[in-house]
Amino acid sequence: MFKLEVIAFSITSCHIAAIAGANRIELCDNPYEGGTTPSYGMIKAARSKAAIELFPIIRPRGGDFLYSNDEFEVMKNDISICKSLGCDGVVIGLLLPNGTVNKQRTEELVALAYPMQVTFHRAFDRVENPYESLEVIIDCGCKRILTSGLQPTAIEGSDLLTKLVQQAGNRISIMPGSGIRPDNILSIQSITGAKEFHSSARRLLSSAMHYKNPLMNENLQSYELDSDQVHTMRQLLDGIQ
Repeated sequence: MFKLEVIAFSITSCHIAAIAGANRIELCDNPYEGGTTPSYGMIKAARSKAAIELFPIIRPRGGDFLYSNDEFEVMKNDISICKSLGCDGVVIGLLLPNGTVNKQRTEELVALAYPMQVTFHRAFDRVENPYESLEVIIDCGCKRILTSGLQPTAIEGSDLLTKLVQQAGNRISIMPGSGIRPDNILSIQSITGAKEFHSSARRLLSSAMHYKNPLMNENLQSYELDSDQVHTMRQLLDGIQ
């Protein structure tokens, strides 16, 4: 079966993901930073709301993926929390200044996370050599790599994604992500041969506030998972022969 992972930035989105046919949730906070680690309360509530696989992102801040010793300790503590709350996995990504994977720290986090699975996220799209980095991540024990093929979107990076899927074989899952929607998911699958897919499938929600202070000059919009997009992608993947 082809697997569909979606991003949830809210408890409502976790519920939508479960009923619309997603297989896995990447749970995040701060969409405008590209996703950071959600709070303890958020992870606990998400675990109670969704019976599907739950993978919180372990990212202590936005920006690059070069972390200080203190930030690394935060990541370790957050992984322990995820394990205690019954999460199925975590999503990590750590690099060195020269654009290579931080193998030592990645191995340490994978060992700490066990028996949870570990996904290496789109920090991969910032490496200098994707083929060497793929082998390093396999050696570290990660189960999948979320990547857009070192391009802004998966469709732009489809050539490299195809090569990575072929190189990975059955050793690790290459999961295309970024810009995946109902109108292109089948094309990306056909081109790359991937078995798992990652989509934000989100829509903007306007605030329900009746009063908005005009002096603040803000729209107060938020992101929510679009159930129609998730359901359609699930049907399209299930229809592949």
